[in-house]
Amino acid sequence: MPNPPRMRAAALTAAALLLPSVLAGCSDDDNGDKDLTAQVLSWKDCPAPSQAQGGAGSPSPLPDGGSWQCATMRAPRDWDDPKGDTIGIELIRARTSGDENRRIGSLIFNFGGPGASGVTALPSSGDGYEKLRTRYDLVSFDPRGVGRSAPVLCENDQQLDAYFQQDSTPDDAAERTELLDSAKEFNEACEENSEGMLPHVRTTDAARDMDLLRQVLGDDELHYFGISYGTELGGVYAHLFPENVGRAVFDAVVDPTQNSEQGSLGQVKGFQLALDNFAEECTSKAEDCPIGDTAQDVKDRMAKLLKDLDSKPIQAIFPRELTQSVATNGIVQALYSQDLWQYLTEGLEQAYDGDGRILMLLSDSLNGRSENGEYSNITAANVSINCADDKPRYTPEYVEQKLPAFRSASPLLGDAFAWAMLSCTDWPVAGAADHPDVSAPGAAPILVVGNTGDPATPYEGARRMVEALGEGVGVELTYKGQGHGAYNSKNKCVQDAVNGYLLDGKVPAAGTVCS
Repeated sequence: MPNPPRMRAAALTAAALLLPSVLAGCSDDDNGDKDLTAQVLSWKDCPAPSQAQGGAGSPSPLPDGGSWQCATMRAPRDWDDPKGDTIGIELIRARTSGDENRRIGSLIFNFGGPGASGVTALPSSGDGYEKLRTRYDLVSFDPRGVGRSAPVLCENDQQLDAYFQQDSTPDDAAERTELLDSAKEFNEACEENSEGMLPHVRTTDAARDMDLLRQVLGDDELHYFGISYGTELGGVYAHLFPENVGRAVFDAVVDPTQNSEQGSLGQVKGFQLALDNFAEECTSKAEDCPIGDTAQDVKDRMAKLLKDLDSKPIQAIFPRELTQSVATNGIVQALYSQDLWQYLTEGLEQAYDGDGRILMLLSDSLNGRSENGEYSNITAANVSINCADDKPRYTPEYVEQKLPAFRSASPLLGDAFAWAMLSCTDWPVAGAADHPDVSAPGAAPILVVGNTGDPATPYEGARRMVEALGEGVGVELTYKGQGHGAYNSKNKCVQDAVNGYLLDGKVPAAGTVCS
């Protein structure tokens, strides 16, 4: 739906939103009985990202002057038919900067979404992981359906502009019908344009791709850093291959015990917490807060803005206008990171004066729209993977029954998150399960890092992930902070704990708290 996509924790910021290429699933002519685990990767300097991955230029050189390298791994299109057609899984790596004799192996990253291009995300944030490169090759990938890895494709750029601008919180029967028709058109476009990939983009498929990648890279164990949705992917991997789990870290943890409705309600509570903290932070400064006199005043003025935009959009980036839906998306994007709060303040100031440009730029970032008007496939991939994974299908009548609970959780954002539950209503592929199975008896310890102020993956999910992984597997670490994720906060306590485990195998004491 044209409302905040259920990112199930997207490790995405305004600085890094990614797009895919038009590389669809294809056959490997000489595949036959070929053992895909024996394939040899051809690593080369990385090309500029495709539109689907987010565009822009080739990755900057590494701090030591080295180059990022890219390759394509062949994987079964359908894991139920492993000898059949194959697709390409796009990879990126930075070779270890340390002594080769101390190299542990490859450390594989997934940055969330679902739908985020790892080929774009890893180099855009690579400097933050330089310490880990002293003993690992840093590796990431575009999961199947994403970026250059047999991307799912839905509507074109012009259609997506209209999709994101339309009213996502219907007030009457006519608006509800329009919203449902838009969602159905989007879903039909996904089926028509994705060349049969929609049944093959489940998280279980991506987990099997990761185990193939482990073998192709020559590692006996999978060393892994999963962020946001990447923690769900890591949990599913641990369930399927517990004996292959090496040193693994889950940061910004998805609650694996919740169905899609519970997850959406949990997220809206998390974003409301971030909104409360944003308003308090602005009004508690020594200087005047330019968007309100008190925290409640800040939120009241935001609510009035959204109400006014529902009937009267304002000028933004010509020819597009700032609608209620676009402004809501912009607010959500800014709440992902405390680093973006200043832009939310500026964007609200600007909007109150009739100019919606900053809020629209924030919304574009969330939705993967570049300055030239081209979209990545992050929305297409996000919807496709969520709908392939999630069994529940909700009706408009059901959503209306749930509106009071969502509004209670967040008066400002509740309606948008509730109506977003209709995204999978007309999806052409059945969902796999109510929630993922991450039980992993016998797996090596997995460090599970929860952030008390995380808006997209509320803190409670970390404890539930630990419990679901099973006794002796999950080790919980708490960060008392703000924003989505903990390691990227650069908090020394968190980074020392994570680095100590990944680099030296030192498991921190369960229940460690960093602030």
